[in-house]
Amino acid sequence: MAVLCQGAGAATIGTEHARGDTPMGLHVDYYASLNSPWTHLGAARIEALTARFGASLRVFPVDFGTIFAASGGLPLPKRSPQRQAYRLMELERWRDRLGIPITIKPKFFPHNELPAAGCVIALRETGDDAGAVRLAHRVLKALWEEEQDPADPATLARLIGECGLDAAAVMALGADPKWAERRAADSQAALARGVFGAPSYVIGDEIFWGQDRLDFVERRLAKG
Repeated sequence: MAVLCQGAGAATIGTEHARGDTPMGLHVDYYASLNSPWTHLGAARIEALTARFGASLRVFPVDFGTIFAASGGLPLPKRSPQRQAYRLMELERWRDRLGIPITIKPKFFPHNELPAAGCVIALRETGDDAGAVRLAHRVLKALWEEEQDPADPATLARLIGECGLDAAAVMALGADPKWAERRAADSQAALARGVFGAPSYVIGDEIFWGQDRLDFVERRLAKG
């Protein structure tokens, strides 16, 4: 499968088996929002868990606006003042517990996810699952810890480069309209599987919703 790598000056396209179930291992489908602080708070741990147990990991930066509308959820601005206030309390608690220095009200939240999602999906669909996860997590860190706008083309290109990927090649590939269609299809597939919130980690028929369920993900992976 084609993989876009940072080479000496230009993209190189090679072949690499970077997707699918690992031999004799487990696979995690990872439904993420590129705007979600909860996805960011769980990012390093889901990478570490899958590496520890030899499980493969594939990220799907789906459209949770579509998913919320179809599953009874509400986007943040439409939630009650009580729920919005409690969300901020929980973010502070988890920030302190995990030691992840998020900004509770970042300057560029919510950003337009589409450019970054297109690049993440393009990487995934051309065989680089690891690169797709790495970029998704770099985008979230930029938003929640560094007060950067991942929707800005220059910023996104720099974040891609920081992931060890060829920024120009990935940006060009990610701009293809077919990835928006793929994202819409992925969102419908997520709904069909029972996904309704971000992040969701799906192992077989089991859904684990939220970074606060990673202990259960660990137990599931340990069972093999």
